[in-house]
Formats: sequence, structure tokens, C-alpha cells
Amino acid sequence: MPTPDAGNQSSFSSHCRRAAAVLLVAASLLLVAGCGADVDRQPQTARPTEDTQKDFDDLEVHYNAVRTDQLTPEVARAYGIERSPSRVLLNVAMLTKTPGGAAKPVDGAVSASAHNLNGQLKSLTMRRVQEGPAVYFIGEVGISGDEILVFDIDVEPVTGGGRRSVQFKREFFGD
Repeated sequence: MPTPDAGNQSSFSSHCRRAAAVLLVAASLLLVAGCGADVDRQPQTARPTEDTQKDFDDLEVHYNAVRTDQLTPEVARAYGIERSPSRVLLNVAMLTKTPGGAAKPVDGAVSASAHNLNGQLKSLTMRRVQEGPAVYFIGEVGISGDEILVFDIDVEPVTGGGRRSVQFKREFFGD
């Protein structure tokens, strides 16, 4: 079997480098071509950056914030909420853990405040809502265009244990 001489090895190595370069360029072109084809141009409305629940021993605190224009007109009307891309709804619920592992709603008191990254305090009044056994608290706050809000929530369940605090951030995108 003939062995390749030094000239052939150099030619083979050069060919491999060219082929690798061509493949790299082709892969790059495919990536660039795919960036933007059929992309949904709808703006994002909110993106969770953190958890939406915090556990305190036997108490779970669930919380979330969404732009009110994401609510259906029927839901907004039922709760007296203004649907708008410049309004955010904060929803907070407390649940107690039972020995069987299930969680059941807990009543209590909830207060909340919000501020943006510039430190501007946003007015937020929480109100209690009860639907059957479910109890939760909702409040609305205004935003200006694209904004990140930091929510500070204090809960005090009627089951005792004192006040607990939660802080979370949400980024909201205007239209």
C-alpha cells in the first residue's frame, strides 16, 4: 500500500482547512438567514424574572403581576379593573399547608408597594376578593412604557405566625 508523501499530506491538510472554512461560512449564513424569518413582531407584555411563590414553613405566598390589558373584558369588568397597557394588576394569595400535603386558602391582611428602578414609588392599594373558599388580594398600579417594577408585599395570615415579606421584580413592555 503506498504511503502519502509530504506533498500530498500538505495538500490534503490544506483541502480540509478550506472545507472547514466553507462549512463554517455556510453555517453562519444559515444562522443569520434564520434570524428574523417569520418572527412574531408582537411586543412582550411581561416576563417573570423570579419565582411566583415563597414558602414560610406552613404558609405559601403566591404572587404575580400582569398588564391589565391581558385580562379578558369580562374578568376586568367583574372586578372593576381598567384594561390598559399602562396598568398592572398585582395578585397575592396565601395558602396553608395541611398535614396531608394539600394547601388551603388562608385569609388575612396584605399590603403592597411598588417602585421602579429609578426609585419612584408607585401607589398600590390592595383589596380582598373571595370566591367560594378562595381568598386573594388584588391591586393596580400604573406604568410608563417599558418599566421594571419591584414589588414589596407584606402578608399577615389570620392563622398567626406574624407578618411575612416578599419582594419580586417584573419587567413590563409597553406597546
